Amino acid sequence: MKIIDQLQEDKNGLSCELFPPKEGGQLANALDIVRTISQQGVDFISVTYGAGGTSTGKTVAIAEAAEKCGVPAMAHLTCVNAEDAAIEAMLDQLQAAGIQNVLALRGDLLPGMELTHEKYQHASDLAKKIKSYGDFCVGGACYPEGHPESIGLNDDIEKLKIKVDSGVEFLVTQMFFDNNIFYNFLYKAREAGILVPVIPGIMPITRANQVANAVRLSGCNVPERFRSIVDCFGDNPAAMQQAGIAYATDQIIDLIANGVNHIHVYSMNKPEVAKGICDNLSAIIH
Repeated sequence: MKIIDQLQEDKNGLSCELFPPKEGGQLANALDIVRTISQQGVDFISVTYGAGGTSTGKTVAIAEAAEKCGVPAMAHLTCVNAEDAAIEAMLDQLQAAGIQNVLALRGDLLPGMELTHEKYQHASDLAKKIKSYGDFCVGGACYPEGHPESIGLNDDIEKLKIKVDSGVEFLVTQMFFDNNIFYNFLYKAREAGILVPVIPGIMPITRANQVANAVRLSGCNVPERFRSIVDCFGDNPAAMQQAGIAYATDQIIDLIANGVNHIHVYSMNKPEVAKGICDNLSAIIH
């Protein structure tokens, strides 16, 4: 099933993101996680793609496993330093595995790598390629606080419009911890003519060190209210996990109450986190 069709249904929904095991990691364990999360009633599962395409085979395997569990999968695909042949080979694998949804990303260069291919410099270039190659539903990423490389939010939204005009059918946001940031971004995006569905991405922080990593990777703002939670419970893993799930649940309830009917959860491959949120929202989502 195509995700855009799900998003057009008049119901509340929840999806989550998984990532393939790192080099030497156990694929079997990742596939068990897929099966466990699939039983939580999520609408779709997105599967990340290692920098430089380092996890290509695992991404396809995990996405295919989700489809076999009856849950639509969205495979991430990056294009930095990619050639047509490599992108087409990946799209062929996805088609063969029955995967209809692709998240088009520029991707990051690995340490020490240089930009050597200029055809695919932006996610919009990849979106055009995917749409011209097969009957895929194409998603894109967006940044409520602006992409770290942009000169400002308005400039970032202008570039986002180019991405949407290139064939992106829906957007998934980077994590944020203050819903007002999302509402402000959504208003600006709509004002700029970006009318596709925008799925807010929520990351439950279940360990204290995740806060620093979140800020480093995305530059997102961390409200004092949440910093206080980390300061209080950060040294108690069980309490921090419970508090993190509660905070994420509160964000999701507020989003749904304000008319946002689909939420994407960055579950960090933790079935217990996905289950905790699904249980908290059982009467709201279903």
